[in-house]
Amino acid sequence: MIKINQYSLLVAFSIMMFQVKAQEAKSNSFSLQQSIDYAIKNSPNHLNAELDLKNSIYRKREIAGAGLPQVSGSFDFKDYLEIPTSLFPLSTFNPLAPADAFQAVRFGLQYNATAGLSASQLLFSADYLFGLKAAKEFVNLSKININRSKTELVSQVTKAYYAVLVNQERLKLLNANVDKLTQTLTEVKAYHQQGFVELIDVERLEVTHNNLLVEKDKVTQLLSLGENMLKFQMGYQINDAITLTDSLNISEDLKKELTSSNIAFSNRTDVQLLNAQQSLYNIDVKRLKWGYLPTLAAYGAYQYNTQRPSANIFETDKSSAIKRWYEVALVGVTLNLNVFDGLQRHNKIQQAKIASLKNQNNLKNLELAAQLETSVATISYNNALKTLNANKRNMELAQHVYDVSQKKYSQGVGSNIEIINAQTSLREAETNYYNALYDLLISKTDYLKAIGTLVK
Repeated sequence: MIKINQYSLLVAFSIMMFQVKAQEAKSNSFSLQQSIDYAIKNSPNHLNAELDLKNSIYRKREIAGAGLPQVSGSFDFKDYLEIPTSLFPLSTFNPLAPADAFQAVRFGLQYNATAGLSASQLLFSADYLFGLKAAKEFVNLSKININRSKTELVSQVTKAYYAVLVNQERLKLLNANVDKLTQTLTEVKAYHQQGFVELIDVERLEVTHNNLLVEKDKVTQLLSLGENMLKFQMGYQINDAITLTDSLNISEDLKKELTSSNIAFSNRTDVQLLNAQQSLYNIDVKRLKWGYLPTLAAYGAYQYNTQRPSANIFETDKSSAIKRWYEVALVGVTLNLNVFDGLQRHNKIQQAKIASLKNQNNLKNLELAAQLETSVATISYNNALKTLNANKRNMELAQHVYDVSQKKYSQGVGSNIEIINAQTSLREAETNYYNALYDLLISKTDYLKAIGTLVK
């Protein structure tokens, strides 16, 4: 029975370790959406935007705290090394004394202590009321900034992801072309050894083969660079392996031409930011106008103090006047009214109005820029779609020409020059096709970003 239990534990432990290994392996695999989700959780720039939101919330609470009762306690102890001296006219005590005769007298005791509580409550302040509104709007501004950061991050990760996929497909085709050309080169060398092919034919194919290997090496390096760029955008460790699970399938949605007419730009985060900034400017103008009103605050204090000839300030005796603590209490109200400030507030109001007008002009300019950006992205996408379709056909034709050239050469009715030219044309057609495909994907990303729908 013990052996069975030990065996069961061993099996369970093995299954658990297998699951852990499988999860670890899976953690390195990312679809495009998973890459975006990972970036949102790990990108330092986006995390800073989220921290800015938290900071704005604490700032709002700090401002709100100014309207709550402010209570403070204090304890003060003084040791008069030299007791203060006061001058009294002698005529106060002796009417016969000259009027300009004074007597120096020291009043008080060497040790003094005061302990107490004080409280204040703001009753009315225009700056405080509009400060609360501004703080609330600033929180909203931070939320919009998070969405803007997310939009930029999604755009960057998407473009980097597509760049890796495109280079992966290019590398696959280059590997296939290298294999085909290597096989052809091997056959031509064999023909040359048998005296059926001249050496120059072998050398021509070797040049083409070497150029293809160089091209393959370039794409391999670009692929590595693209993966590192994707990792950087995601906040992923550069030295860790990564696997992309999506493929370059052209969906039906990608095959349709786009239009830039009748598009509302209210979803764009930069437009939302300027609108929020406009609200802050409007609040600032109102705050300055209301600043002519008075500020009203109430306060109060309750204290105990004592004076002693010695430092025994905590020794109390109600029967002894020198050993008692005496109470002091007060309440009051303060009204502050700005009667004349040299027109400083008036000039501040005019400056705030100008800042508001400038922001409105910036908003109009941004709307025009958004229209232009959308138009450019639309034209770029439609051109890339047409170019992609044309290059796809060219690639199919180039592949057919290359296959026919190889077949003719193997049957002894073609030349290696035909193979070289066909292979060069095929490589060029494949490069053009994947460049057009990348341009199409990037243009679609730019278009969605321009109209404010890249992030749902």
